[in-house]
Amino acid sequence: MLGKDYIEELRIDYQSKKPLIVNRFLEFREVYAQGDDAIFQELCYCILTAGSSAKMGMRTVNALRDILMTGSLRELQERANKNHARFWRMRPSYIIQTREYLNNTFGFKLKILLESFGGTQERRDFFARNKSIKGISYKEASHFLRNIGFPGYAILDKHILSSLKELGVISNKMHAKTRTGYLTIENHLRKFAEEIDIDMDHLDLLLWSRKTGEILK
Repeated sequence: MLGKDYIEELRIDYQSKKPLIVNRFLEFREVYAQGDDAIFQELCYCILTAGSSAKMGMRTVNALRDILMTGSLRELQERANKNHARFWRMRPSYIIQTREYLNNTFGFKLKILLESFGGTQERRDFFARNKSIKGISYKEASHFLRNIGFPGYAILDKHILSSLKELGVISNKMHAKTRTGYLTIENHLRKFAEEIDIDMDHLDLLLWSRKTGEILK
């Protein structure tokens, strides 16, 4: 674990960035309030961001936004390729399969679906372990749920994992590739957040911003 000076530096950085972080979380909740189509667009963003970058995911989902609900596989692929998206062949197929599943099984009533779960883990497990929802692992499921306003999820990408190892919160041997591994690291982050008196959701975004220089979704 790093010394008290570093922890104090982290707290000071948080106080300076807190207004921006709070505003970002207000924006996340606004997505949910906009309804089912906006929620699906956020799910598509997370599908497109996996293995890529937040900026590329945003650029691609913005390029596809007007055809996400109705476009064919070919239309989505052509648009994604035109905009230099990574995995432009495969990710549109994930979107199509997920869209059809959510429509055929739940009538695309995503808010009703999301509110039907008994707790945070059940909600995340549904998206992360559901083979009919393509391209979503625990990281992407957490990312999606956080980005539509649900609290209590850590987005354990390479930046957060690197930060936690540097802080001594987790060891170099710990990985987030399995459900057990992911939840274990998330629990370590939650305990650390409690120790330094910073909300875990805010701390996740704070650590990400310290690595990237930005507070993005």
